[in-house]
Amino acid sequence: MKGKTILTVIPIKEKHRELLKKIAKDAEIIFCRPEEVTQELADQAEIILGNIPPEMVKKAKKLEWLQLNSAGFDVYAKEEIMGDRLLTSCSGAYGQTVSEHMFAMLLAMQKKLHLYRDDQKAHKWGDQGAVTSISDATVMILGLGDIGKHFARLAHALGAYVIGIKRTYSPCPEYVDELHLQEDIKALLPRADAVVSFLPSSEENRGMFDKEYFDLMKPGSFFLNGGRGDTVSAEDLCQALKEGRLAGAALDVTDPEPLPSEHPLWDMPQVFITPHVSGGYHLSVTLDNVVDICAENLRRYLSGKELRNLVKVEQL
Repeated sequence: MKGKTILTVIPIKEKHRELLKKIAKDAEIIFCRPEEVTQELADQAEIILGNIPPEMVKKAKKLEWLQLNSAGFDVYAKEEIMGDRLLTSCSGAYGQTVSEHMFAMLLAMQKKLHLYRDDQKAHKWGDQGAVTSISDATVMILGLGDIGKHFARLAHALGAYVIGIKRTYSPCPEYVDELHLQEDIKALLPRADAVVSFLPSSEENRGMFDKEYFDLMKPGSFFLNGGRGDTVSAEDLCQALKEGRLAGAALDVTDPEPLPSEHPLWDMPQVFITPHVSGGYHLSVTLDNVVDICAENLRRYLSGKELRNLVKVEQL
């Protein structure tokens, strides 16, 4: 394929630019930052590497293939946005950074470090009482994709009993003690000391964690969400925390985002919130991972081979 125009909106480094130029020698490559992209630029490209506003994608006149720089794709995977054009995600780039972030939040809650941080800000010297350990905990992971597998390895390495939940059956990895299907979640919730969700947004998953689910969870357990905010009923989560059923909740995602300043979750001491930053480029290797996936798919596309992480677009 010759003469393609490629719009790259990922904040890449010089070494990444040279890699893409080497792969697509005959293409015109336009590099810009996400905040600089315009509809005019999008209209020039047959290939777009990186996330741009869905409305721009919808209107892009020449677009043949959109390679996202995110693992999530729900806002793009719609026929009204993509039509019959190709869509691929960056699944596989974020396992380390998201899992380490969420694992740190779990350990912090188990040791009540978030409460001691509150005490420090209040200049208060006090004992927050008993803590728990990861080494004798049962950790239930919902969504055993790249991120979930990374989290499972961390938990297993420190002695946790790991229960993995998948949507479809596959062989059980050595770092997972039990593997179940999503339909088994309710029966397993009472066993878990920590429930960690990496579930994507979907019609099936939206609002999944509601009063029924939180009531089934083990008293004194922790809930963590590193997937999508709309899988959780924030109102029901707040109620479960107020009633003392849960020991704490760690959230890197919320619904809506940003979380409104008046939302009650902000003022709950047993809640640990970060503003959807676990999957960014704060860990330098993540950007390298993203570019590697984009580069490999670019090679495949230009040579007519099947793309990695191809996303099925929802039909209207």
